[in-house]
Amino acid sequence: MSEVKVNKISPRTACGTVTLGDSGDTIAIGAGVTATGFGATGEISWDTTVKTNGTFTATAGVGYFCNTTAGTITVNLPAGAAGSSVALADYAGTWQTYNVTVSPNGSEKMGGVAEDVTLNTEGQSVTFVYIDGTQGWINVLDSTSNVRANEYVVATGGTISTSGDYKIHTFTGPGTFGVTAIGACATQNLVSYVVVGGGASGAVNYGGGGGAGGFREVVSPTSPYTGSPLNGYPAAPNRITVSATDYPITVGGGGTVNPCTATKGNSGSNSIFSTITAAGGGGGGVGANCSQKAGIAGGSGGGSGSGGPTGVYSCGGAGNTPPTTPAQGTAGGAGNRNPSTHTHGGGGGGATVAGTAAGGCGQSGTPYGDGGAGATSSITGSPVARAGGGGGGANSGGANPAGGAGGGGAGGNCGATGPGVAGTANTGGGGGSGSGGPRISGAGGSGVVIIRYKYQ
Repeated sequence: MSEVKVNKISPRTACGTVTLGDSGDTIAIGAGVTATGFGATGEISWDTTVKTNGTFTATAGVGYFCNTTAGTITVNLPAGAAGSSVALADYAGTWQTYNVTVSPNGSEKMGGVAEDVTLNTEGQSVTFVYIDGTQGWINVLDSTSNVRANEYVVATGGTISTSGDYKIHTFTGPGTFGVTAIGACATQNLVSYVVVGGGASGAVNYGGGGGAGGFREVVSPTSPYTGSPLNGYPAAPNRITVSATDYPITVGGGGTVNPCTATKGNSGSNSIFSTITAAGGGGGGVGANCSQKAGIAGGSGGGSGSGGPTGVYSCGGAGNTPPTTPAQGTAGGAGNRNPSTHTHGGGGGGATVAGTAAGGCGQSGTPYGDGGAGATSSITGSPVARAGGGGGGANSGGANPAGGAGGGGAGGNCGATGPGVAGTANTGGGGGSGSGGPRISGAGGSGVVIIRYKYQ
């Protein structure tokens, strides 16, 4: 390799052009060499040796990537000279956790004030230029957009909470699950969910309890938790892999109270997330009314009304209607069929346990038409039961027929408390049947949609 040592290279003629190299050549500046006069004042050459927690002194004309993953960083600026510049960038998107302090040299100023500056915005990058002794260093370029590829799903909508590395969106009413970015790995986009339909109301006049709303769940392997026995992950049609789009959310309302003694309870409404629908629960059947005793089919079925003096009775309404795999609910219980009286209605079906069939007539402590139990899931980080059936109406000296675990309302008992109890809101619980006077039934509880995914 040949070497030429000179102090100055000038063109042959005044105002001529000096060309260094030919097309395709590379002109290298040696390590440790300071080059001046190239480019405009304030231009930045980036140092790709990442700075970590601690303190360092910046060099004019250089940009630095600051990694605060493990702790804060202090940057001491060089002595200011008009046109000098220093740039800083958030290397790992962590300045909001551990910040960067920028300290001017001696009594020099930052934007007219002789104080340090704190950078604490995620993904921030700044460029400071020294102007003069009055203003000192001025920030001429500030970006707070954290432009990065996403390893995990990024989404909006509902009430957002976290459980460890997982984010949970809970919808207690209609809304939109807006996926703004998907994960780099396709498996990260397979979300977990619980979708519960609205519970039904119970019927009056020793009628059947309201059926719970259908219960649908998938526990994704990439956002795991302790799910219910109704985890539908093994069946591929139950799985939802999200894309960067908006998903309208429907949350089913609970069946309203119907005070008419000849009318069945009102069924709940469906809850919907993407391709998954959880059906509303079926209303309870009327007691002492042969044509209206049968419970209504639904996510879980409504209980049957009491048999009446003719001895004719009906079974509870069917659950898992329309059918899903695994079943989204169970059947309601049958009403009492004693031929001489009409006292006990069957319990509404719950997500995992069918409504209880009513026991014998007029016996204190007999099996009542209790509501069936719902399903317990820890999708939000702690175990919560949902979709319990409503208790049937009773006429004896015992306690009120119980609502199923998971928001089911207790049934009325004219020997205790006559009105039925409403299902708990946002559990999909069925309402209890009314008994005695006033024969007021309980409304069904509204449904809920919960979505979970890994976010960090």
